[in-house]
Amino acid sequence: MRKEIKIALAQINSKPGDKTENIKKIKENVVKAKKHGADLVIFPELSLTGYVVRDQIYELAETIPGPATRTIEAIAKKSNTYIIFGMPEISEKTQATLHNAAVLIGPEGLVGKYRKMYLPTHSVFEEKRYFRPGYQTAVFDTKLGKIGLTICYDIFFPEVFRLARLNGAQLIVCISASPAIRRAFFEILTLARAIENTAFLAYVNLVGIEDGLQFWGGSRLVGPNGKVLVQTRYDEEDFVTCDINYGDIKPMETFVPTLKDLRSELLEKLKNSAENL
Repeated sequence: MRKEIKIALAQINSKPGDKTENIKKIKENVVKAKKHGADLVIFPELSLTGYVVRDQIYELAETIPGPATRTIEAIAKKSNTYIIFGMPEISEKTQATLHNAAVLIGPEGLVGKYRKMYLPTHSVFEEKRYFRPGYQTAVFDTKLGKIGLTICYDIFFPEVFRLARLNGAQLIVCISASPAIRRAFFEILTLARAIENTAFLAYVNLVGIEDGLQFWGGSRLVGPNGKVLVQTRYDEEDFVTCDINYGDIKPMETFVPTLKDLRSELLEKLKNSAENL
Protein backbone atom coordinates (compact mmCIF):
# COMPACT_ATOMS: atom_id res chain seq x y z
CA MET A 1 0.00 0.00 0.00
CA ARG A 2 1.23 3.47 -0.88
CA LYS A 3 1.59 6.13 1.80
CA GLU A 4 1.13 9.10 -0.52
CA ILE A 5 -1.53 9.41 -3.23
CA LYS A 6 -3.00 12.11 -5.45
CA ILE A 7 -6.78 12.52 -5.53
CA ALA A 8 -8.84 14.30 -8.19
CA LEU A 9 -12.27 15.75 -7.37
CA ALA A 10 -14.33 15.86 -10.57
CA GLN A 11 -17.31 18.12 -9.88
CA ILE A 12 -19.52 17.63 -12.92
CA ASN A 13 -22.96 18.61 -14.15
CA SER A 14 -24.54 15.33 -15.24
CA LYS A 15 -27.08 15.34 -18.04
CA PRO A 16 -30.27 13.76 -16.65
CA GLY A 17 -31.14 10.50 -18.37
CA ASP A 18 -28.15 10.46 -20.74
CA LYS A 19 -25.72 7.77 -19.63
CA THR A 20 -23.72 7.94 -22.86
CA GLU A 21 -23.02 11.65 -22.44
CA ASN A 22 -22.23 11.27 -18.75
CA ILE A 23 -19.80 8.40 -19.36
CA LYS A 24 -18.13 10.57 -21.99
CA LYS A 25 -17.71 13.30 -19.38
CA ILE A 26 -16.37 10.79 -16.86
CA LYS A 27 -13.81 9.59 -19.40
CA GLU A 28 -12.72 13.17 -20.24
CA ASN A 29 -12.17 13.94 -16.57
CA VAL A 30 -10.26 10.71 -15.99
CA VAL A 31 -7.96 11.58 -18.91
CA LYS A 32 -7.44 15.04 -17.39
CA ALA A 33 -6.78 13.52 -13.98
CA LYS A 34 -4.19 11.16 -15.45
CA LYS A 35 -2.35 14.13 -16.99
CA HIS A 36 -2.23 15.65 -13.50
CA GLY A 37 -0.84 12.42 -12.07
CA ALA A 38 -3.94 11.49 -10.09
CA ASP A 39 -4.32 7.98 -8.69
CA LEU A 40 -8.01 8.28 -7.79
CA VAL A 41 -10.79 10.26 -9.52
CA ILE A 42 -14.05 10.85 -7.65
CA PHE A 43 -17.38 11.82 -9.23
CA PRO A 44 -20.69 12.84 -7.58
CA GLU A 45 -23.74 10.86 -6.48
CA LEU A 46 -25.78 9.41 -9.38
CA SER A 47 -23.34 11.02 -11.80
CA LEU A 48 -24.00 8.25 -14.31
CA THR A 49 -27.64 9.27 -14.79
CA GLY A 50 -28.23 12.62 -13.12
CA TYR A 51 -30.18 12.97 -9.89
CA VAL A 52 -33.64 14.19 -10.92
CA VAL A 53 -34.89 11.54 -13.33
CA ARG A 54 -37.93 10.33 -11.37
CA ASP A 55 -39.66 7.23 -12.85
CA GLN A 56 -37.13 7.10 -15.68
CA ILE A 57 -34.71 5.69 -13.13
CA TYR A 58 -36.25 2.22 -13.55
CA GLU A 59 -35.05 2.19 -17.17
CA LEU A 60 -31.68 3.78 -16.38
CA ALA A 61 -30.68 1.51 -13.50
CA GLU A 62 -28.22 -1.33 -14.15
CA THR A 63 -26.84 -4.28 -12.29
CA ILE A 64 -23.36 -4.10 -10.78
CA PRO A 65 -21.41 -5.41 -12.60
CA GLY A 66 -23.18 -4.40 -15.78
CA PRO A 67 -22.70 -2.45 -19.03
CA ALA A 68 -21.79 0.88 -17.40
CA THR A 69 -19.35 -0.58 -14.89
CA ARG A 70 -17.67 -2.63 -17.63
CA THR A 71 -17.24 0.51 -19.75
CA ILE A 72 -15.71 2.40 -16.83
CA GLU A 73 -13.54 -0.62 -16.00
CA ALA A 74 -11.98 -0.21 -19.46
CA ILE A 75 -11.38 3.49 -18.76
CA ALA A 76 -9.76 2.69 -15.41
CA LYS A 77 -7.56 -0.01 -16.90
CA LYS A 78 -6.38 2.16 -19.80
CA SER A 79 -5.61 5.12 -17.53
CA ASN A 80 -4.28 2.98 -14.65
CA THR A 81 -6.45 4.94 -12.21
CA TYR A 82 -9.11 4.23 -9.61
CA ILE A 83 -12.56 5.74 -10.19
CA ILE A 84 -15.47 6.32 -7.81
CA PHE A 85 -18.87 7.34 -9.20
CA GLY A 86 -22.56 7.09 -8.37
CA MET A 87 -25.28 5.18 -10.19
CA PRO A 88 -28.70 3.58 -9.66
CA GLU A 89 -28.32 -0.17 -9.18
CA ILE A 90 -31.11 -2.62 -9.98
CA SER A 91 -31.29 -5.90 -8.13
CA GLU A 92 -30.34 -9.09 -9.92
CA LYS A 93 -33.17 -10.86 -8.08
CA THR A 94 -36.14 -8.55 -8.79
CA GLN A 95 -37.24 -6.28 -11.62
CA ALA A 96 -37.92 -3.09 -9.67
CA THR A 97 -35.73 -3.05 -6.54
CA LEU A 98 -33.26 -0.19 -6.80
CA HIS A 99 -30.34 1.04 -4.72
CA ASN A 100 -28.51 4.37 -4.79
CA ALA A 101 -24.97 3.06 -5.18
CA ALA A 102 -21.38 4.26 -5.09
CA VAL A 103 -18.99 2.16 -7.18
CA LEU A 104 -15.22 1.80 -6.83
CA ILE A 105 -13.37 0.58 -9.91
CA GLY A 106 -9.63 0.18 -10.38
CA PRO A 107 -7.19 -0.93 -13.05
CA GLU A 108 -7.87 -4.48 -11.88
CA GLY A 109 -11.62 -4.10 -12.46
CA LEU A 110 -14.59 -3.73 -10.13
CA VAL A 111 -13.36 -3.37 -6.55
CA GLY A 112 -16.72 -3.01 -4.84
CA LYS A 113 -19.88 -1.03 -4.25
CA TYR A 114 -21.76 0.68 -1.45
CA ARG A 115 -25.52 1.07 -1.17
CA LYS A 116 -26.70 4.33 0.43
CA MET A 117 -28.01 3.62 3.91
CA TYR A 118 -29.93 6.83 4.63
CA LEU A 119 -32.44 7.92 2.00
CA PRO A 120 -33.82 11.47 2.39
CA THR A 121 -37.55 11.65 1.82
CA HIS A 122 -38.55 15.15 2.89
CA SER A 123 -38.81 18.63 1.34
CA VAL A 124 -37.46 18.24 -2.23
CA PHE A 125 -36.27 14.66 -1.73
CA GLU A 126 -38.17 11.47 -2.55
CA GLU A 127 -35.49 8.78 -2.49
CA LYS A 128 -37.49 6.23 -0.50
CA ARG A 129 -40.06 6.26 -3.28
CA TYR A 130 -37.46 4.70 -5.56
CA PHE A 131 -34.63 3.18 -3.53
CA ARG A 132 -34.22 0.43 -0.98
CA PRO A 133 -31.69 1.37 1.73
CA GLY A 134 -28.39 -0.43 2.07
CA TYR A 135 -27.54 -2.25 5.28
CA GLN A 136 -23.73 -2.49 5.28
CA THR A 137 -20.87 -0.03 5.43
CA ALA A 138 -18.19 -0.54 2.78
CA VAL A 139 -14.42 -0.36 3.20
CA PHE A 140 -12.09 -1.69 0.51
CA ASP A 141 -8.41 -2.55 0.82
CA THR A 142 -6.73 -1.17 -2.32
CA LYS A 143 -3.26 -0.27 -3.54
CA LEU A 144 -4.21 3.31 -2.56
CA GLY A 145 -5.02 2.40 1.03
CA LYS A 146 -8.25 1.46 2.75
CA ILE A 147 -11.11 3.45 1.23
CA GLY A 148 -14.57 3.77 2.73
CA LEU A 149 -17.62 4.78 0.68
CA THR A 150 -20.62 6.86 1.80
CA ILE A 151 -23.28 8.89 0.02
CA CYS A 152 -24.67 12.37 0.75
CA TYR A 153 -27.30 12.23 3.54
CA ASP A 154 -25.25 9.52 5.27
CA ILE A 155 -23.03 12.35 6.50
CA PHE A 156 -25.75 13.44 8.94
CA PHE A 157 -25.30 10.12 10.75
CA PRO A 158 -21.84 9.92 12.37
CA GLU A 159 -22.19 6.20 13.10
CA VAL A 160 -21.84 5.40 9.37
CA PHE A 161 -18.48 7.16 9.21
CA ARG A 162 -17.32 5.85 12.58
CA LEU A 163 -18.03 2.27 11.53
CA ALA A 164 -16.13 2.78 8.27
CA ARG A 165 -13.18 4.13 10.28
CA LEU A 166 -13.31 1.24 12.75
CA ASN A 167 -13.19 -1.11 9.77
CA GLY A 168 -9.89 0.47 8.79
CA ALA A 169 -10.79 3.29 6.38
CA GLN A 170 -8.03 5.89 6.07
CA LEU A 171 -9.86 7.80 3.36
CA ILE A 172 -13.64 8.12 3.58
CA VAL A 173 -15.33 9.24 0.36
CA CYS A 174 -18.74 10.89 0.37
CA ILE A 175 -20.30 11.41 -3.04
CA SER A 176 -23.22 13.79 -3.01
CA ALA A 177 -26.13 15.50 -4.76
CA SER A 178 -26.77 18.28 -2.27
CA PRO A 179 -28.97 21.24 -3.23
CA ALA A 180 -27.87 24.78 -2.42
CA ILE A 181 -30.19 25.07 0.58
CA ARG A 182 -28.12 22.42 2.40
CA ARG A 183 -24.69 23.96 1.72
CA ALA A 184 -24.02 25.22 5.28
CA PHE A 185 -24.84 21.83 6.78
CA PHE A 186 -22.45 19.93 4.53
CA GLU A 187 -19.62 22.39 5.00
CA ILE A 188 -19.85 21.88 8.76
CA LEU A 189 -20.42 18.13 8.70
CA THR A 190 -17.52 17.34 6.36
CA LEU A 191 -15.16 18.94 8.87
CA ALA A 192 -16.76 17.17 11.82
CA ARG A 193 -16.66 13.70 10.23
CA ALA A 194 -12.95 14.10 9.40
CA ILE A 195 -11.98 15.38 12.85
CA GLU A 196 -13.95 12.90 14.93
CA ASN A 197 -12.56 9.96 12.94
CA THR A 198 -9.02 11.32 12.38
CA ALA A 199 -9.29 10.34 8.72
CA PHE A 200 -9.12 12.01 5.33
CA LEU A 201 -12.53 12.85 3.90
CA ALA A 202 -13.22 13.50 0.22
CA TYR A 203 -16.59 15.12 -0.53
CA VAL A 204 -17.65 15.45 -4.18
CA ASN A 205 -20.93 17.16 -4.93
CA LEU A 206 -23.03 17.44 -8.06
CA VAL A 207 -23.32 20.87 -9.68
CA GLY A 208 -25.85 22.50 -12.00
CA ILE A 209 -29.64 22.69 -12.20
CA GLU A 210 -31.90 19.69 -12.76
CA ASP A 211 -35.62 20.38 -13.12
CA GLY A 212 -35.34 23.53 -11.01
CA LEU A 213 -33.20 21.92 -8.28
CA GLN A 214 -29.82 23.66 -7.97
CA PHE A 215 -26.76 21.71 -6.82
CA TRP A 216 -24.06 23.91 -5.33
CA GLY A 217 -20.81 22.03 -5.92
CA GLY A 218 -18.23 23.06 -3.34
CA SER A 219 -16.47 19.68 -3.37
CA ARG A 220 -13.59 19.44 -0.93
CA LEU A 221 -10.86 17.29 0.52
CA VAL A 222 -10.49 17.53 4.29
CA GLY A 223 -7.51 16.38 6.32
CA PRO A 224 -7.70 14.41 9.59
CA ASN A 225 -7.16 17.69 11.46
CA GLY A 226 -10.28 19.24 9.90
CA LYS A 227 -8.34 21.51 7.56
CA VAL A 228 -9.78 21.94 4.05
CA LEU A 229 -6.88 20.94 1.81
CA VAL A 230 -8.53 21.88 -1.48
CA GLN A 231 -11.99 22.97 -2.60
CA THR A 232 -13.79 23.45 -5.91
CA ARG A 233 -15.81 26.48 -6.94
CA TYR A 234 -19.48 26.92 -6.19
CA ASP A 235 -22.22 26.54 -8.79
CA GLU A 236 -20.07 25.52 -11.77
CA GLU A 237 -18.19 22.52 -13.04
CA ASP A 238 -14.71 22.31 -11.61
CA PHE A 239 -11.79 19.94 -11.25
CA VAL A 240 -9.04 19.97 -8.61
CA THR A 241 -6.31 17.61 -7.43
CA CYS A 242 -4.58 17.24 -4.10
CA ASP A 243 -1.86 15.05 -2.61
CA ILE A 244 -2.45 13.33 0.71
CA ASN A 245 -0.08 11.47 3.01
CA TYR A 246 -1.55 8.81 5.29
CA GLY A 247 1.31 9.51 7.67
CA ASP A 248 -0.61 12.62 8.73
CA ILE A 249 -3.19 10.42 10.47
CA LYS A 250 -0.95 9.08 13.25
CA PRO A 251 -0.12 12.42 14.94
CA MET A 252 -3.79 13.39 14.87
CA GLU A 253 -4.76 10.07 16.46
CA THR A 254 -2.34 10.97 19.26
CA PHE A 255 -3.48 14.58 19.60
CA VAL A 256 -7.22 13.84 19.24
CA PRO A 257 -7.53 10.22 20.47
CA THR A 258 -11.21 9.75 19.68
CA LEU A 259 -10.77 6.12 18.64
CA LYS A 260 -8.78 5.22 21.75
CA ASP A 261 -11.37 6.92 23.95
CA LEU A 262 -14.38 5.37 22.23
CA ARG A 263 -16.89 3.96 24.73
CA SER A 264 -18.44 0.92 23.07
CA GLU A 265 -21.07 0.46 25.80
CA LEU A 266 -22.65 3.76 24.76
CA LEU A 267 -23.26 2.35 21.29
CA GLU A 268 -25.49 -0.34 22.78
CA LYS A 269 -27.38 2.35 24.71
CA LEU A 270 -27.75 4.30 21.46
CA LYS A 271 -29.24 1.23 19.79
CA ASN A 272 -31.72 0.68 22.59
CA SER A 273 -32.75 4.34 22.69
CA ALA A 274 -33.16 4.57 18.92
CA GLU A 275 -35.49 1.58 18.95
CA ASN A 276 -37.78 3.40 21.37
CA LEU A 277 -38.13 6.84 19.76
